[in-house]
Amino acid sequence: MRSAFDFTPFRRSAVGFDRLFDMLENNAASGNGENYPPFDLIKVDDNKYRIEVAVAGFKREEIEITSHQNVLIVRGQKGEEANANYIHRGIATRSFERRFALADHINVTGADLHDGMLCLDLVREIPEAMKPRKIEIGATGEQPQTIEAEARPRETEAA
Repeated sequence: MRSAFDFTPFRRSAVGFDRLFDMLENNAASGNGENYPPFDLIKVDDNKYRIEVAVAGFKREEIEITSHQNVLIVRGQKGEEANANYIHRGIATRSFERRFALADHINVTGADLHDGMLCLDLVREIPEAMKPRKIEIGATGEQPQTIEAEARPRETEAA
């Protein structure tokens, strides 16, 4: 089944974005029927994010968080209550699995469960080798300097 969007023109002219186009097409085709549990995505600053998942009624040991190959998976498996005699059960405690696609270099740095909210902290950590570098013209054999670093004056050779 094709999605409502045709990414063919973009695939012809964009190199290395196959994973992004596949993700968009798969997400559109599946209808993204996931809606439990509800969650918030928060941008804390340019390189920090937070995901808050409403998991009321779940204990720490009933929640599993896994990060593997750019996918963050949050699973909840509620334990059985043997002696409970419910007249009405309106609080949803069904098992769930939520998947979040993570961009390259996004790492989960922490998780906390407080007042029925699971808070996941994420940080974009760009490797030093991928940061922009300033290349001096005519500076053969010297190591390039990072843009943020302060430029040192060149020492002149004494005659």
